[in-house]
Amino acid sequence: MLGELIGEEQGKVVVKRVLESHGPGPKVEINMQTNAKVLGIKMTNLGTYTSALQAGGFLYGEGQGVLMSKAGDMVTWKGSGTGRFKPSGGVSYRGAVFFANASPKLERLNGMAVVFEHESDANDKISTKYWEWK
Repeated sequence: MLGELIGEEQGKVVVKRVLESHGPGPKVEINMQTNAKVLGIKMTNLGTYTSALQAGGFLYGEGQGVLMSKAGDMVTWKGSGTGRFKPSGGVSYRGAVFFANASPKLERLNGMAVVFEHESDANDKISTKYWEWK
C-alpha cells in the first residue's frame, strides 16, 4: 500500500552517454541534477542511471545518487525501475528506491521502501515523486 508522499524533485538531464550494451538495444547513461524536497528538507540531488532497451520495447534502468542540503544533511540512494518512451519525447519510469544516511533529520528514510514516478520530456526536463511503500 502506498503511504505518504515523502519527496518531490524537478531538474534536468545534464549529460547523456551511450555505453556498450550486451542486450537487444542500446544502453544510455543519464546524469541529472535536481532541486528536491524530501521529508520537508530542501536538497540538491545529483544522480546517475543507466537505461537499456529490452525485448518488448520497454526500458530497464538502475541508478544511484546523493541528496545534499545546504545545512550538510546527506542521503545516498539506489534504485531501479522500468519505463517507456513517451510519444511526445522523453520517458516515463516507475520503480523503487532505497535510501541510506547518517543525518538525524533524515534517519526515517533508513530501511524504508520507497516507490517513485519519474518523468522526462523532450527537452530533458525531469520530475520525480516519491512515496513510502508500506
